[in-house]
Amino acid sequence: MIRCPECSAEIDVDEDEVEEGEILSCPECESELEVSQIHPVHLNIISEDLDDDDDEDDEEEEKEATENGDLPEDEEDDDEEEDEE
Repeated sequence: MIRCPECSAEIDVDEDEVEEGEILSCPECESELEVSQIHPVHLNIISEDLDDDDDEDDEEEEKEATENGDLPEDEEDDDEEEDEE
């Protein structure tokens, strides 16, 4: 029997057919769970907050660069090539 590490709900999965790295979803709390070990099966909660924070940081950096007049590196290269022509 496999239990969700978040809410302890029973997850109906055939332990012999699950693979390491497989992503499961808890039917009760809807947490995404990664199979980190088999025999015995061990699940880790995949934190969605970390992904969201990374996206927000990237957006903030891009916004600050735009406000400061800085262009992303690939756009700077394009401008330099145009100046050379």
